[in-house]
Amino acid sequence: MALSLYVDTARWRAHQKSVLDQFPGLVPVCKGNGYGFGHERLADEAIRFGSDTLAVGTTYEAARIKDWFSGDLLVLTPFRRGEEPVPLPDRVIRSVSSVDGVHALVGARVVIECMSSMKRHGVKEEELGQLHAAIEDVRLEGFALHLPLDRTDGSDAVEEVIAWMDRLRAARLPLHTMFVSHLRAEELARLRQQFPQTRFRARIGTRLWLGDHEATEYRGAVLDVTRVVKGDRFGYRQQKAASDGWLVVVAGGTSHGVGLEAPKALHGVMPRAKGVARAGLATVNRNLSPFVWAGKQRWFAEPPHMQVSILFVPSDSQEPRVGDELVAHLRHTTTQFDRLVDR
Repeated sequence: MALSLYVDTARWRAHQKSVLDQFPGLVPVCKGNGYGFGHERLADEAIRFGSDTLAVGTTYEAARIKDWFSGDLLVLTPFRRGEEPVPLPDRVIRSVSSVDGVHALVGARVVIECMSSMKRHGVKEEELGQLHAAIEDVRLEGFALHLPLDRTDGSDAVEEVIAWMDRLRAARLPLHTMFVSHLRAEELARLRQQFPQTRFRARIGTRLWLGDHEATEYRGAVLDVTRVVKGDRFGYRQQKAASDGWLVVVAGGTSHGVGLEAPKALHGVMPRAKGVARAGLATVNRNLSPFVWAGKQRWFAEPPHMQVSILFVPSDSQEPRVGDELVAHLRHTTTQFDRLVDR
């Protein structure tokens, strides 16, 4: 009995192909928990569709994935002088976001991040003149821009990239390759048309692996079902059942990521109102679980345990049976499954 990730493999791969067709030469990203699929599975998929490079989040991830992927590995977290050294093969490319970092990586393969409107990290325009001497001692694989997802000021992503291309050209720095993130296919086409001598490589993770929501589904197996009547005490904290129904023990707990939710950016009145309502219910121990039974998302009977969750299903619903599976609406990037089932 497990929390399972079911994958409609043909559909999932058809979506991958559609993204690959839109973004030729893309660099697939495999970081964190492997977007819910795991590093080894995504490395296999990248090999299957013939990628020469796989982007990972950290040097520690690169150290693990190097045994599953034989091509180049691009580490997205920028190098910092004094970081813990991790033994890595020469095919690993380091991202660098400072002139000091370039100076510290003598002989290494590097991609230099430029400071975008994200304002997260990157070399600034006024530092470009200092890069001339620094890049003499490294193997420069190209420059990179990590762009924001939303542009609430109405600015143009392509214009931001063009502005940086102009700055790099004015500083007489090589423009053979530019790695970019969060551009649409038509935006990338505009850049390729304007800069035919530059190879643009889109770094894509979420859109590639998670772009077709119908291709995957989490399900938790029912492990036990116990009948309760109003007033019965149950659980670690011996709460009282609010009404007649069933306590349903389902596979999937905090170790899987169940009940752990990343903060969300809320836009508009309705989403904010729903957020306030959820927070108010939580103060009286009413928390909606991600598990669905008989067409409804069910409430946690108590906070999820490490490997299981206990749900309350009221008596006016169909009784769950041991061995049934409940669909679970879980976020891929925060979920760890027990098993992956291709179908």
